[in-house]
Amino acid sequence: MADSLNQQEEQSIDLTSRRMLLRRLTDVVALPDSASSSQDRAIAGDILLEMLIDAGEQERIVCANRLVGMSQAPRRVLRYLGQDVAAVSTKLLEESEAFDQSDLVNIVVTGASYHRKAIAGRKDVGSCLSDAISQSRDSEAIIKMLMNDRAIVSELTIDRLVTMSRNMEGLGAILLRRPELRPAHALVLFWWSDKATRRNILKRFSAERGVLIDMCSDIFVRAAGDGWADPVVRKSLQVIERRQRNRDAIERSQYGSLEDAIAQMLKNGPKPETIDEISYMCGIKPLTGQKIFSDKGGEGIAVLAKSVGLKRQYFKALWAALGRPISRKDAPVEHFEDVLETYEMLAVAKAQTVLRYWNWSLSSSYSPEMLDEDTLNLELDTETNGPASRASRLVFGR
Repeated sequence: MADSLNQQEEQSIDLTSRRMLLRRLTDVVALPDSASSSQDRAIAGDILLEMLIDAGEQERIVCANRLVGMSQAPRRVLRYLGQDVAAVSTKLLEESEAFDQSDLVNIVVTGASYHRKAIAGRKDVGSCLSDAISQSRDSEAIIKMLMNDRAIVSELTIDRLVTMSRNMEGLGAILLRRPELRPAHALVLFWWSDKATRRNILKRFSAERGVLIDMCSDIFVRAAGDGWADPVVRKSLQVIERRQRNRDAIERSQYGSLEDAIAQMLKNGPKPETIDEISYMCGIKPLTGQKIFSDKGGEGIAVLAKSVGLKRQYFKALWAALGRPISRKDAPVEHFEDVLETYEMLAVAKAQTVLRYWNWSLSSSYSPEMLDEDTLNLELDTETNGPASRASRLVFGR
């Protein structure tokens, strides 16, 4: 009843003077330092904010557009207009330099999707702001931020987005264009990426390790002389060394060679114990082998085959031994041809780098903090599950 009376009373008032005062106050707060004092502008800003609360949308649009280019615009007025409807706030959020990162983070957290999308395209998106956008889980804002070459994306944000890419279609491919992406991110992202993204990951993040091998060559000699007694040194050098096949495992095996083991698996089927044995002979943990051999895409099998120096015919035999089709009666299977192309594309040393990184990440004391328990629904005890265990659960689902 009271609201109705207020509306009727307002309709009976000539609002011309109110509009004039609103625009005049906007003129005052938009004056440069040389033409007014900061105190005058502050008082005008407080009155302007009070009037904007009762102003119509068109009046708020006019005010917002006037303040876009003003670097000293009143912060309270900016925050109010920045959280307004899209017609009022969008241009202001996209272009105004008067916002500080704290104001923008607050709007990202409390605002709507159109607020976040407008902010994501700004030229001054810093690491704290990119972190807030990623925490919002707003897919459109996140993609716009990643496409913004001027945005600074923190490693923490990349970690979170790698996790989110597991359930957000297309995010992985966009993440690949970011220079902040590291091998630790990409080689985890690989497992749930599509064919094209996987190939790009292998092209960009596989490396020769030549510098590492040269710089650490004397340490290999010393560690071997010590009987590989230091587990930390042994684990680290396993990532760097040139040789991939495990000679000790091959000597202990019931099979004469890795190729013989593959031939037997082709004959007898992919039994779990045979897969574990092949994994050991390839110099990787059985858990790593299980992940690679069960991967639907199969590119991981190509990486394994090239890294251990399997010739093409044995790669085909391994593929067939795992129950994967190579050809139909009159033509090759298209999927196998794609994976074979990945095998041909990779150099041995680069394939070894990828395989060693996958294997090493399972037991390393360092592992990228890529887990978000709410996203992955993992109940992890932080006292008993360290970073390596958590990364293992992310990649291997165990």
